Amino acid sequence: MQSRINELIKISRIEAEKWISYGLKKKEEKEIKDLLSEGNEINLIESFHKKLEFGTGGMRGLIGIGSNRINSYTISLATQGLCNYLNKVIDGNKSAVIAYDSRRFSKEFGNQTAKIFSANNIKSYIFSDLRPTPELSFAVRELNCSCGIVITASHNPKEYNGYKVYWNDGGQITAPHDKNIISEVEKITDFNQINFNFNSKLIEEIDTKIDKKYINKIQSLSVYDNSRSKLKIIFSSLHGTGITQIPNALKAFGFKNISSVKSQESPDPEFSTVNSPNPEDLDALYLGIKKLKKEKADILLATDPDSDRVGVALYDNEKIKILNGNQLASLIVYYSLINLDSNKISKPPYVAKTIVTTRLIDEIARNFGVKSYSTLTGFKYIAELIKNKNAEKFIAGGEESYGYLINDFVRDKDAIISCAYICEIANWAKDNSKSLNDILEEIYDTYGLFKEKLYTIKMEGISGSNRINDIMEKYRSTPPLKIFGDKVKEVIDYNKRVKNPIINVKSNVIQLVSEKNYSITLRPSGTEPKIKFYFSLSGNNSEENKSKLSNLIDKEILSIKNNYE
Repeated sequence: MQSRINELIKISRIEAEKWISYGLKKKEEKEIKDLLSEGNEINLIESFHKKLEFGTGGMRGLIGIGSNRINSYTISLATQGLCNYLNKVIDGNKSAVIAYDSRRFSKEFGNQTAKIFSANNIKSYIFSDLRPTPELSFAVRELNCSCGIVITASHNPKEYNGYKVYWNDGGQITAPHDKNIISEVEKITDFNQINFNFNSKLIEEIDTKIDKKYINKIQSLSVYDNSRSKLKIIFSSLHGTGITQIPNALKAFGFKNISSVKSQESPDPEFSTVNSPNPEDLDALYLGIKKLKKEKADILLATDPDSDRVGVALYDNEKIKILNGNQLASLIVYYSLINLDSNKISKPPYVAKTIVTTRLIDEIARNFGVKSYSTLTGFKYIAELIKNKNAEKFIAGGEESYGYLINDFVRDKDAIISCAYICEIANWAKDNSKSLNDILEEIYDTYGLFKEKLYTIKMEGISGSNRINDIMEKYRSTPPLKIFGDKVKEVIDYNKRVKNPIINVKSNVIQLVSEKNYSITLRPSGTEPKIKFYFSLSGNNSEENKSKLSNLIDKEILSIKNNYE
């Protein structure tokens, strides 16, 4: 073990000294020299033992100096690799659009990205201020750009930032572009290979002309008259980009009674009122729920920093009800299908979800005679599906991690659209003397009760990464014979070829399915140092069964805790 640590120290020292030789700013040079001093070996290793991985969607990592960190140099390196690829595969004029969120250095990283594009004779459009990720996807398509970049780490803690790449269809990069771009990025081993000679004439700021077109397209999705709505809406952007467009989208849908959580309105890179700006975490909703109860409003909407995910809480019968991602995705699909006018679409309709998202969506779609496709985890695969299924019409879809999409003019999960659409469903329910929870119960009565839960274990650093790999290999080589007390009938290893014809790439995901069609799916997180366990059970809709299925999940989680924490 010590010999491996010594080897990593040696590799890291060489890389750190190489960085100093490039002639960095004094502050940056001092930071590296501090890491090189005695007693900082672990931090040195974490910062310099490798290049920050440019994965199949881009980069995400801790902000800081070093080859394994997000900084202006690793951003420049990634952009140069992308430029080299664009110049290889696209003849003639090329262009890119850039957006960024409220995180530390996001604007600086966005401007640096634009400069590198311009230095490589690629026109870049950049928003002059923070904008949501889904609006970037829309802008790529609207401006006919070759690609798009969003500087964001989505819902990660404040210490992170990232770099997401979109292709000309408005979706995140997939095969073959992802691997080919990675190859170009990996070829750059020296800062001298980066063209820093930017051309300001090739950088153009964009704002209202895209904003207006985006909101107008969102408005076209409304199928119910909300102009006389009495729905009381509370909104929180959790210090992120949502504040720029969600109020506009809600007003475009006809809603007027909108109130925001004032202390979370301002973009804040420290996310100072929350531990983590993730709407999946109940703690992040605390201030919003407090306002929801105080004002006796109907619904709380809370979006993550780049506004591609939304969490929802209801104030129903004097009680707070949190709706999870599976429930919201099901409501969106159900509402879309009951309002589907087959006379207005010329192609066969379909809905889409990921393999870890509730099977309730499949059951709803089947009842309406509509196809339901399941992709690998990650909304980029739903976007790829939309691109490939051009003989069919995408209606709606989502993933359990609080990301949803209606229609296809955006090609990523869109919390701006989702907020307006969810409020319309809530308003339709209210006009019929019901809540979203009542609609859900009706869905469960018709299609069956589906109970899902996500459990994650955080495992940081090199040792954490190794532990995650060990857990995955244990399930792969010796999977349990029973889950939830029921015999396992099938083990699906997505690292191998699978039966699902939609899935044509491998992924480090294992799914166990029991004889009662209960399932556990596990995979390493693609964005954080975590391993994720997804639990899914189903049965008749009754209070007794809800309790039974919840207890089965709790027992399984306890077993996993005892084994791996």
